[in-house]
Amino acid sequence: MNVDDVVLSFTPGSLTLLNVVLGLIMLGIALDTAPSDFRVVAKHPKPFIIAILAQLLLLPIVTFALTLVLPVTASMAMGMILVACCPPGNISQVLTHRSGGNVALSVSMTAVGNLLYIVAMPLSIAFWGSLHPTASAVLRQVALDPPKMLLEIVLIIGLPFAVGLLVRAKLPRVAEKAHPFVKWFSLLALVAFIVVALVGNWSVFVSVLGIIVLVVTVHDAVALALGYGTAVVGGLGTRERKAMTFEVGIRNAGLGLGIVFAFFDGLGGMAIVAGWWGIWDIVAGLVVASLWARHTRRRTGSPAGDASGRSALEPSP
Repeated sequence: MNVDDVVLSFTPGSLTLLNVVLGLIMLGIALDTAPSDFRVVAKHPKPFIIAILAQLLLLPIVTFALTLVLPVTASMAMGMILVACCPPGNISQVLTHRSGGNVALSVSMTAVGNLLYIVAMPLSIAFWGSLHPTASAVLRQVALDPPKMLLEIVLIIGLPFAVGLLVRAKLPRVAEKAHPFVKWFSLLALVAFIVVALVGNWSVFVSVLGIIVLVVTVHDAVALALGYGTAVVGGLGTRERKAMTFEVGIRNAGLGLGIVFAFFDGLGGMAIVAGWWGIWDIVAGLVVASLWARHTRRRTGSPAGDASGRSALEPSP
């Protein structure tokens, strides 16, 4: 069976529950986002501007090119585009810390980035998908309506994110206590949806696993390299380069999976790409962060390098 023909369907009640899970994911991110995270960007806009250009413009362009040269089907290509158009994942902050990068900058970029992606994500998916020679058929197949998708994402994702920001700003203690529960509950619920989908179509997933591993490995490596390269070209310091590498290379593939089920009828190729990306980018990110910290520690005695004694918000040389 062709993976492009596989549709992972759910009952209307299940899809409603999935929308709730997506909202909880964004609520959890917002509960961990302080108002000061946005002020950091205002004080130090250069790294953020470079990161946003890399994520909103360069990453989709490079991804589009990869879909034309890698051996992917239409739905796999659409899955790659979807992942590239997703907001940065919060694990980027953990990896930045592990590598000795600028954690405060990473937190700020993720916070503001998630806010922008509420609007940018559906528009980017529709734009790049419609330009693709084969993936455009996927958009026609599901009859994707970008304005409707934008409205639904604002309601399902944007509204919970705004509520979370408000709770964090006005009731920080409540947000601190609620954040772990919301974060883990939404994650486990999303994993449950994925497991149910995989079990029902296991033979199809296994048949394309080799191609998926190749495609996601290359795509993720290019995304990480793109983050580092744009930081170098932008003249950022070592710690900011580390933050930028993971900010661009780590995408919120879990949210992408939810979008596949909610807006693309659970299309098989898209679900496989997003699902494997969510696993692989954490593994690859941990390897890169650990090697990077070890290399820097050998040279300077600290994983943060020569800037280890600086303020978390002060740009490094």
